[in-house]
Amino acid sequence: MLTGTEIAIAGLAALAAGLVNALAGGGTLITFPVLIALGVPPVAANVTSTVALCPGYLGGAVAQRNDLKGQEQRLLLLIPAAVIGGLLGAALLLFSNAEIFRVLVPFLILFGCALLVLQDRVRDWIRHSFDGKDQGKCDRKPGIVLVTLASVYGGYFGPGLSVIVLAVLGITWDDSLTRLNALKQCIAFAANTAAAVFFIFSGPVLWNFAMVMAAGALTGGAIGGKIVGRIDQSQLRWVVVGIGTIVGIVLLLSL
Repeated sequence: MLTGTEIAIAGLAALAAGLVNALAGGGTLITFPVLIALGVPPVAANVTSTVALCPGYLGGAVAQRNDLKGQEQRLLLLIPAAVIGGLLGAALLLFSNAEIFRVLVPFLILFGCALLVLQDRVRDWIRHSFDGKDQGKCDRKPGIVLVTLASVYGGYFGPGLSVIVLAVLGITWDDSLTRLNALKQCIAFAANTAAAVFFIFSGPVLWNFAMVMAAGALTGGAIGGKIVGRIDQSQLRWVVVGIGTIVGIVLLLSL
């Protein structure tokens, strides 16, 4: 039986995660460790966090809808790949040994932190290499395969998915960073939604937590959208990375 304090803590963590996702990314690195600290098993914590935070990803896709004009063909190619990858990742999580996931968790958290650290470098690389060029032609097969593999990771765990997808798009397409980022938002949303739907019907979702956290994530995302121009996103990202690194190391030492 959950206490009011436990639900309140989870809700506040989700609010913070929604805010962080809107401003810098990496919100799962907040909600997942909090659920673990509240005694939720790792697989259930990951599943519940994915389902609860999923609605917040829609905001990023909607916010950049104007940058998706002319990218309909790309969406038709890559959204199905993202959905398939997200479903495969979710199935891999639920149907693999839970003990293996528990052992992998510290490394996955630290990997997610590393991806957040590299996020600005990835953006700079894409900007310097491709920004300002005319719309290019995708090498379809590698692009689809790489997006699918990235989405498998997203369905299995998630933190850092956006960074991976943006790098994949930069490798396979010649286009501006703004347009690639809009495409990335849709791909990440599709992968996370597919995984969340799979978890809803197949996974150990803790609904007492999930419903409160979903409300918190939506509220945090709305707040983030309003203050995005007033917050130093880089500093906020480093706070998330710091928290995630500490949690990863603690969990690693506890193995």
